[in-house]
Amino acid sequence: MSLHVQKAAVLGAGVMGAQIAAHLANVGIPVMLLDIVPNQLSPEEAAKGLTLQDRQVRNRLAANGLAAARKAKPAAFYDAADEALITIGNMEDDLEQLKDCDWVIEAVVERLDIKREVLAKLAAVLPEHAIVSTNTSGISLAAMVDGLDSSFRKRFLGTHFFNPPRYMKLLEIIPGPETDAQLVSEMKQFAERRLGKGVVIAKDTPNFIANRIGTYGLLVTLQAMERYGLGVDEVDALTGPVLGRPKSATFRTLDLVGIDTFVHVAKNVLHSVTDAAEKKSFEVPDYIETMVANRWIGEKAGQGFFKREKTDKGREILALDLATMTYRPRRKISSASFEAAKNAKSLKDKLQALVYGKDVASQFVWDVVKRTLLYTAARQFDIADHIVAVDEAMKWGFNWELGPYEMWDAIGVEKSVARMRDEGEVIPPFVEQLLAAGQSSFYGSREPGWRSFYVGNGEYRTLETPKEKWSLADTKAKNGVIHQNSGASLIDIGDGIVCLEMHSLNQAIGSEMVSMMAFAAKEVERNWDGLVIYNEAKNFCVGANLMLMLMEAQDENWDELDFTIRQFQGAGMALKYLPKPVVAAPHAMALGGGAELCFPADRVQAHAETYIGLVEVGVGLIPGGGGTKEMLLRAMENVPPGVDIRPDSYIAKALETIAMAKVSTSAKDAKRLGYLRAADGISLNRDYQLYDAKQVALSLARTGYLPRQPQKVRVIGRDGAALLKTGVNNLLHGGFISNHDARIANHLIRVLTGGDVPRGTEVTEAYLLDLEREAFLSLIGEPKSQQRMLHMLTKGKPLRN
Repeated sequence: MSLHVQKAAVLGAGVMGAQIAAHLANVGIPVMLLDIVPNQLSPEEAAKGLTLQDRQVRNRLAANGLAAARKAKPAAFYDAADEALITIGNMEDDLEQLKDCDWVIEAVVERLDIKREVLAKLAAVLPEHAIVSTNTSGISLAAMVDGLDSSFRKRFLGTHFFNPPRYMKLLEIIPGPETDAQLVSEMKQFAERRLGKGVVIAKDTPNFIANRIGTYGLLVTLQAMERYGLGVDEVDALTGPVLGRPKSATFRTLDLVGIDTFVHVAKNVLHSVTDAAEKKSFEVPDYIETMVANRWIGEKAGQGFFKREKTDKGREILALDLATMTYRPRRKISSASFEAAKNAKSLKDKLQALVYGKDVASQFVWDVVKRTLLYTAARQFDIADHIVAVDEAMKWGFNWELGPYEMWDAIGVEKSVARMRDEGEVIPPFVEQLLAAGQSSFYGSREPGWRSFYVGNGEYRTLETPKEKWSLADTKAKNGVIHQNSGASLIDIGDGIVCLEMHSLNQAIGSEMVSMMAFAAKEVERNWDGLVIYNEAKNFCVGANLMLMLMEAQDENWDELDFTIRQFQGAGMALKYLPKPVVAAPHAMALGGGAELCFPADRVQAHAETYIGLVEVGVGLIPGGGGTKEMLLRAMENVPPGVDIRPDSYIAKALETIAMAKVSTSAKDAKRLGYLRAADGISLNRDYQLYDAKQVALSLARTGYLPRQPQKVRVIGRDGAALLKTGVNNLLHGGFISNHDARIANHLIRVLTGGDVPRGTEVTEAYLLDLEREAFLSLIGEPKSQQRMLHMLTKGKPLRN
């Protein structure tokens, strides 16, 4: 990758512009955030005696945009400190400063005339090397730069981020008519590696790929809903996870996106296409126009298709009845095909149960799916060069589990097309060619490490991916497994490195997983150069199997529980002192035991969006698999060496982190909380994480790895414990915590301070693990802790008792 961005700028400090700037700051790029100069004072500015010439006034819109990004939920910044990389300004006073920028992103209002004006100003001040991109959601790039110098047009392209930019994986890169091909390639690599994006190359057509297909799909869903007499709540049930779509489904998604935004995107296509039938497909229903006029535009307005209201049943979510335009209680759908789909094991089986059923719900789903697939195939080469770009755009931009062509393969191309023909549909030539060539799927048989896809005229092409974009599933299929059980597998990932993959339900830690940890330690010590702990599931690990632990406690199987905890602690210590390097690669949720899986590793290579935390207090326990001991060790590591400083404040911070069950909001935040160390790495793109983790393991193995030696820690003992307990008692007497909270906190204090010993006593890790296990077993026997565990299992949230 040869593209280097040392400094960037974003023009336009609205929601998207400010959050794009925030994400650039997240990845360490200094960025200027500029907006227009206000033409009148705000009441607050007038009260302060400011004028339109004051810098504070002239930068107000950029300052407001940055303030909104700072307060955004979910958070726009990985870490609050990242905001320091953003400098605000305005587009009159500060354009000259853009000459130091390598990349300038235009994100002003979606009007062609305004975008042309801004781009003309940029062309006059930017150096020859600076890249310019627009964040438009669908305006023609060619029209934006028409009349500008050829050298400017060659370095101009579209970079369509999806909202919110930090979290949404999709980035559509759109080359203009004269954009340099090498720039497109380098920007793709840069965005994948540095920004953590999933990039698709789109063509300069209305709404590009994801919004073109996604908006069409939403509109045909609205149309089908009216035909089949369904309600918005029933449609959401049918177009959510059971169809491989997000829980927000159709109408909840529209509420979240903003119904006014949806209307804008739909009308962009409506006014841009010439085909009469396509134009009609993008017409917005009258009730949507009414909702926009009423400002019932979704979550940001407090109501849309759904509305939260206080009723006699408590706080309730009501659904909009489109016939009366009033809100009513939600109702559940009654459908045999829906029930069959819910009970099916695979998404393929769910889809087939839904689209090939016989009831109204099935007919509705078939109608929506059929029309979406036919439209996608008809517009395929207008919007993208190949089907993979379309499938990835819909998965990354709309969070579909399967893209349109993957869905078509799942329901059966031949079977579905035969039904479409029977219903009088026109089959796009692209699909007819596939069947005429004797093929029955858009994707060829999957072989380890590659995938072929249909390109037209009966031909397939192999999907080329960077060597760093690496799939554990492909490697597993190619190399097989060294050893496996129902909870985990040990896989050869090449170059002497093996991977411990967790695959129990929710990657929860049970006896099978612990057994595999112990096996991995022995196997790697004998035969391999290093170990990576990683999986490709939705979450890294959500902790121990809470249900099994509760059942054992209720049956008073204390010996069994003691044995189980000893096994997990022992497996963790075996990995920690393995004479070969261990690298943990967590992502998404790494909670409780998931965090404790990471602590023994020599290094952690976390995905940027890793939410790690010791959450056991929330179920009335303390971390019992080495987590409390490890937080003590990390706290002591932070005490400055050679300085006579009492470590009590560092221990207090560790106590607060565990006692409040703090969970990091990102991998960067995990370093602030002490769950990760400064030397631990962060992969911005999950697709590259396994490669990155393996490289760390190889680097450690090849540079004279020295195994860690068992350590002792000097604890603060009963003297330090007394001070910490005073703080707990103050919280208890102030009514901030319950008696049981205080009891849990005192157990934590006992472990973190080393028990009933004098200050300065040196203790071993084994001693601390004994204290940890004793505290865990004591608490799990408490009725109030068991009540908390049961409440979490049944309600999914903590109980305060």
